[in-house]
Amino acid sequence: MTDTIAAVSTANGMAGIGVLRLSGPDALAVADRVFTPDRGAPMSARPDRLLVLGALHDAQGSILDRCLCTVSRAPHSYTGEDTAELQCHGAPAVLREGLEALFAAGARQARAGEFTKRAFLNARLDLTQAEAVIDLIHAQTAEQAKNAAGQLGGAVTKKTDAIYDALAGISAHFHAVIDYPDEDIPDFKLREYSRTLADAQDALRTLRESFARGKVLVDGVPTAIVGRPNAGKSSLLNALLGYERAIVTPVPGTTRDTITERVRFGGALLRLTDTAGLRESADEIEALGVERSRAAMDGAGLILVLCPACEAITDEDVALLREARAKAPTVLVRSKIDLGLSVVGVPRDLLSLPQVALSSVTGTGFRALEAEIAALLTPEAADTAAAGEILTNARQADAVARAEQSVAAARAALDEGFPPDAVLTESEAAMAALGELSGRTVREDVTQQIFARFCVGK
Repeated sequence: MTDTIAAVSTANGMAGIGVLRLSGPDALAVADRVFTPDRGAPMSARPDRLLVLGALHDAQGSILDRCLCTVSRAPHSYTGEDTAELQCHGAPAVLREGLEALFAAGARQARAGEFTKRAFLNARLDLTQAEAVIDLIHAQTAEQAKNAAGQLGGAVTKKTDAIYDALAGISAHFHAVIDYPDEDIPDFKLREYSRTLADAQDALRTLRESFARGKVLVDGVPTAIVGRPNAGKSSLLNALLGYERAIVTPVPGTTRDTITERVRFGGALLRLTDTAGLRESADEIEALGVERSRAAMDGAGLILVLCPACEAITDEDVALLREARAKAPTVLVRSKIDLGLSVVGVPRDLLSLPQVALSSVTGTGFRALEAEIAALLTPEAADTAAAGEILTNARQADAVARAEQSVAAARAALDEGFPPDAVLTESEAAMAALGELSGRTVREDVTQQIFARFCVGK
């Protein structure tokens, strides 16, 4: 990391402010070449984190913009290197020409995620915190943002570091006894170590199990929209999304396959799946669609069962409602309320189901549907996101699962009286897995894959 990198670190498009970011050994010198303060010393002679007003020059030396500049010196910066930021007006032409001026002054184009990668390599962030940066950038709900912010603040790291340190203590004692048998070293505290391993196993299990909630937090609650053909499922999907995503016709069975989209609704991120109408069909393609509809219900965290309000609820509707209720939280949606309301209701055993009458044409009933979904899902989402200790990607979950397995094996070896080296081997395997979580022992190819998810400028 001997070169100096530069990039636009704000989103593309017109904006009030755009930021040009520099990091590397020559960051302050490059800033001096393109930015002239209105008065006083150049930026390289200014104190850290002081905003200075001045002129930004293009590669030919002409004034391009009037903007603000600030510098932060190593190691007290985001990347751990000397950094500078130019806060310009956000016109794409200004940012493009300003970036070209930085290149002409000695910087090179930053690669995707390179600023955060340098922060990781300079020990300003561990790998879990670095992954939280991209999760925070991509957050679509407040719950996602809070969890990512908690991870960025080190919530997961604090938990795993405590486990790592406890295992390191056990391993150090075992090494001492094995390597120095003639020294006066205290005997193994078997009961105490067994309790330490049990506590570590419980903590790792809790962390591993959080991944299921983390997937929902990031990807959304899998929500199946089901019902018989022509019940208004595709119309509901389109209305929730705000655009025509699914084809809608009066012909029953128009939808032959599942369509999945995400939308924030009812205080939660929903991963909506519009499904084929549920009915017996001799059509091979439609039958495959029905099979996929059943699969969508099996994996759902929320099911919306549509029954047209203008028609009597059929025996097939009742069977579907009972099936859905057994699989996931379910809302009975009486669709097409604009076409009238049938007086035939649901059987007594289904009266406790949340029920909403709505029209995808007029928009009637959508606030009521939002309230019902919020009542079913929001309390759980708020609870799981509170501490920031939710694993949100498969790499993290895999490392924790392997650490948990090794701790369990170490505990079993200790309790069953196996030789000390068996406990030592499993304890160190658990430590290695936890090291992958934080980045202590992660391979370079894994690191490259992680930072490839980032955008340029972050």
